[in-house]
Amino acid sequence: MKYKRILLKLSGESLQGPQKYGISTEVLDSYARQIKEALQTGVQIGIVIGGGNIFRGLQGARKGFDRVKGDQMGMLATIINSLALQSALEDNDVKAKVLTSIRMEPIGEYYSKAKALEYLEAGYVVIIGGGTSNPYFTTDSASALRGIEIEADVMLKGTRVNGIYTADPEKDPTAVKFDEITFEEVYQRNLKIMDMTAFTLCRENGLQVIVFDMDTPGNLGKVLAGEQIGTLVKL
Repeated sequence: MKYKRILLKLSGESLQGPQKYGISTEVLDSYARQIKEALQTGVQIGIVIGGGNIFRGLQGARKGFDRVKGDQMGMLATIINSLALQSALEDNDVKAKVLTSIRMEPIGEYYSKAKALEYLEAGYVVIIGGGTSNPYFTTDSASALRGIEIEADVMLKGTRVNGIYTADPEKDPTAVKFDEITFEEVYQRNLKIMDMTAFTLCRENGLQVIVFDMDTPGNLGKVLAGEQIGTLVKL
């Protein structure tokens, strides 16, 4: 097994599937099955999910919402997604706990590093909702922060594309995929992998990142087995 403990970042937008809004039960079930298979290899799994399938604070601000209120609405969206994933995992006979960065018992237990590690060591999938609990921070930043806190070996960023390219492959057919790239090269090329706060947190704390396509069943297991899937961002 290549990794003992991982932080898996899932895109909220990916959860919506082809319907372009809300939560697709088919996508949820696919994710839950992949996570179950990964857990059976012995790896400990922490998860942070975005909320873009329901609400984005920045987009809300552009439409006239107060930015702080908009971000708080986005935090609640991540908790809705966290509960949905917990339910899908439990339907697949996987033990899962939702920890929230904002107090809201009994919906989820209040997050702490100690609590997260306790559940991870006990074999639970730990889903951390609510972002950082502060406005102006993305769920990518929350993922980096939680990954560092729980001492994950790697942050796996599950997306709709199969890695990092020289340009957006959905817009530029000549874009070339990287198998590996350093943090410094990402800075120099100004590649948009995640927001700069998240990226800098990972770099300064030595948390490597793998960007891969989570929507293809089996890819999570391949990444954990050390296969060349996606793009590794290394020091």
